[in-house]
Amino acid sequence: MTCKLLFAAVLVLPIFTFPTVASDKVYLDLKQRNVAAFIDEMVVAHDFDRGALSTVLAGAEIKADIIKKISAPAERKLTWAEYRKIFITKERINAGIAFWRENREMLARITLESGVPTEILVGIIGVETYFGRITGKDRVIDALATLAFEYPPRSSFFRKELTHFLILTREEELDPTVPMGSYAGAMGRPQFMPSSFRSYAVDSTGDGKRDIWDNWADAAGSIANYFLAHHWRTGEEVAARATLSSAWTGPVPKPANTLKITDTVESLSKKGVMFATDLCADSKAQLLTYEGDDGIEQWVGFHNFFVITKYNRSVMYALAVYQLGQKISSKVNADAS
Repeated sequence: MTCKLLFAAVLVLPIFTFPTVASDKVYLDLKQRNVAAFIDEMVVAHDFDRGALSTVLAGAEIKADIIKKISAPAERKLTWAEYRKIFITKERINAGIAFWRENREMLARITLESGVPTEILVGIIGVETYFGRITGKDRVIDALATLAFEYPPRSSFFRKELTHFLILTREEELDPTVPMGSYAGAMGRPQFMPSSFRSYAVDSTGDGKRDIWDNWADAAGSIANYFLAHHWRTGEEVAARATLSSAWTGPVPKPANTLKITDTVESLSKKGVMFATDLCADSKAQLLTYEGDDGIEQWVGFHNFFVITKYNRSVMYALAVYQLGQKISSKVNADAS
């Protein structure tokens, strides 16, 4: 991002109340109790200029479609087979191959420095934003203001994220009205929430900026830093396909979003789970069950698999990242040899 902000230089915008004429845009009402309290907190706790902050928030649009997207339940719960078809496609794999080739030196450098494999970095970027093609169409200020003040079920969470966003725009000298992201406020090519940006985003180019919107090195480096902070183990496996042997007792496990590791390589083997790994017997491992195209699929996730779920708390997401990265890596390496 090249745009910079001096809060005091922003002109005061007119304040609108909610709701207004249906055909008009609806802006945040600064007289609303929770909004006024937020402004007071930002002034006292974080030393923001009241007038400048009020100007920025007065220009935040309250968007009904954002509330609809985050509150409306999905039309149906996707199976792994359905979920996989969204992300593991020929088109996305080819886009990933092109992305890897175009950024080969940068990706190799970040992998060398961090120990996070290039296929994992590429898998995350591919699933999150289709290699920069889908990064969100909402202004972050609009998304976070809408959800912080007009969506009670998660207002506390989004109020904190709005706080982080305003602080990071000051720290990074960004105009808070410019950054774009998802309807939930996830930003840029890695789709970081503001709190994640402040904690994990890095300047991988040495230009003094952490630019996850337009700089691929900063985006990839920030993803790698996120994984390191969540204890990625260099050189360890992520997951392995599994089957249940005749020694397995009880019913076949049903698909579930299991996010905790309760077993080890040895304990799973003793229960009758068959899989291949070079990890030690006492290494943490967990049986995972998915509903695939041909019925139930069994996988075993290791420590690094569950590190991926720190990025998105879904075992389908983690497997999609792993498989997409593997398919792209296989093609890149095959072409190179």
